[in-house]
Amino acid sequence: MMTLLCSTFLVSLALTGLVRHLALHKNLLDVPNARSSHSIPTPRGGGIAIVVAYLMALTLLYGLGELPFAAWLGLVLSAAAVALIGFIDDLEHVPARWRLLVHFAAAGLLLSCVGGLPPLPVPWVGTLDLGWFGTALLGLFLVWLINLYNFMDGIDGIAAAQAVTVCLGMAFLSWYGDHANTLEPLVMLAVAALGFLLWNFPPAKIFMGDVGSGFLGAALGGLMTWQAQTSGDLLWAWLIMLGTFVVDASLTLLRRLLRRQRVYEAHRSHAYQSASRQAGSHRPVTLAVIALNLLWLLPCAWLAVSGLLPGLVALLVAYLPLMLLALYYRAGADEARSRAMPH
Repeated sequence: MMTLLCSTFLVSLALTGLVRHLALHKNLLDVPNARSSHSIPTPRGGGIAIVVAYLMALTLLYGLGELPFAAWLGLVLSAAAVALIGFIDDLEHVPARWRLLVHFAAAGLLLSCVGGLPPLPVPWVGTLDLGWFGTALLGLFLVWLINLYNFMDGIDGIAAAQAVTVCLGMAFLSWYGDHANTLEPLVMLAVAALGFLLWNFPPAKIFMGDVGSGFLGAALGGLMTWQAQTSGDLLWAWLIMLGTFVVDASLTLLRRLLRRQRVYEAHRSHAYQSASRQAGSHRPVTLAVIALNLLWLLPCAWLAVSGLLPGLVALLVAYLPLMLLALYYRAGADEARSRAMPH
């Protein structure tokens, strides 16, 4: 298994460098504009290295008998479909309706292979089984996760760092909760993202593009859905560990919807973008996300898995400070007014 881990990391690391070389040669650069958080043209499309390394690792795990066929099929095909439409969008703009269609199809494929929303432990209720309605809600969340990951990939290192820390945190919780048989794919995604992160850490030498951000959202959602079949407490843990992205993106979307803005248009009103402008650098914000994940969200998720707190209560405890932070950094606020107001 250590050989597969090292190979996955090295494939991602080397392939990212190769994509960067080709992007520079072919002039495939992300050119800054008024909505950008970077100031110099930067190669893009490096996320394809994560895609290749992770899908290769999953296939080898299946070949070794470490991953059931249904799980392999759902995880690979759903994430690959999202990566493909993202890759096409990186090369030539794809209308949002067609991207969403693929995202819904990918979510449906995953749920049909892996399973829907399992009965969940809920305080004062016991075990709550929402049946087909719960599965539909999970499908909507999976589509949202794919898209919010794209929205949150706006500064150097943040999307890959989120994937690395969430996967490693969930691998630890899987081991602690006696579900060690499900942790190998988590670690494989973590090392695949880490290989890219070494190129993308501030100041970034290459961006992942939609091919990488959408894929990571789909891959994380796939692993969450698969592990949820094992334990409802792990689903609560997943929702907690994803909190930094879920809270910022959801609160930003809600506030923009309330102002009747076109939410599908590019903008710079996320809390993490505001924080990076105030800091004058991407690095402190990316490091802050890593710290929040490991020092706050991981302990909260552990409380849920250990049974010391009901999962829903641990989720609310974890999210409250994140919501306050997002509001402090004016998530979803009007950009013109935010620039005019002192901080």
